Amino acid sequence: MQWQILRQRVYSSCLVACLIALPACANPEKPAPKEEQKDETPKKEKKIAMPALQFKMDDIEGKEQDLRQYHGNVILMVNVASKCGLTPQYDELQKLYDKYHDRGFEILGFPANNFLGQEPGSDEEIKQFCRKNYGVTFPMFSKISVKGKDQCDLYKYLTDKKADHNHGGSIKWNFGKFLIDRDGKVIDRFGPRTKPLDEDLVASLEKQLAKEIPADSPLAKQRKEEKEKDKDGDKEQPDKKDS
Repeated sequence: MQWQILRQRVYSSCLVACLIALPACANPEKPAPKEEQKDETPKKEKKIAMPALQFKMDDIEGKEQDLRQYHGNVILMVNVASKCGLTPQYDELQKLYDKYHDRGFEILGFPANNFLGQEPGSDEEIKQFCRKNYGVTFPMFSKISVKGKDQCDLYKYLTDKKADHNHGGSIKWNFGKFLIDRDGKVIDRFGPRTKPLDEDLVASLEKQLAKEIPADSPLAKQRKEEKEKDKDGDKEQPDKKDS
């Protein structure tokens, strides 16, 4: 009798233990999710193609121009003024332009009134002054600011010491010069008192002009179209026969 009672108690204890363990078996605890490790590797900044030509500027006529149209050319960007002691540099700028333009060279003139109010006129007045006094034919743009709170985006980039070129620093005076290579990158810089026909400036310019024109540039496309046009013109000319 006692043995039966003992067996019943053991059976009951086992049954209770199983009932207690059953929820835990039915809902096993899920392992804690592993924390995702953050990639702390510094990301490289995406390089901008033609960085110095990524801007749109109004020309002297007030029409918006995309500077990327000059891709393939070697470019001299100059902040200019009409009433400055350095204004006669317009003469040498035009001579430089006349000499090298056919080789893929452009000068972009940016009038600015940042220094002692030496560019006070309107765009129309500036245009007439340049044409009348210096016969300027290179592209001129609408008046901008090259320093200070209202500095335009182009000159923010050109003067930025943290930009992707080594020629940053504030504009000191009128007729500062930035040389841009055929790929739209700032490659050299010359101060206001460096004349456009200066030996070092010309040498740096010729070095860049000697480089190949990028095949995907507007200039390369233009040259290709000109060659095809010349070929078509030769085909249309009748053969000369000896009389």
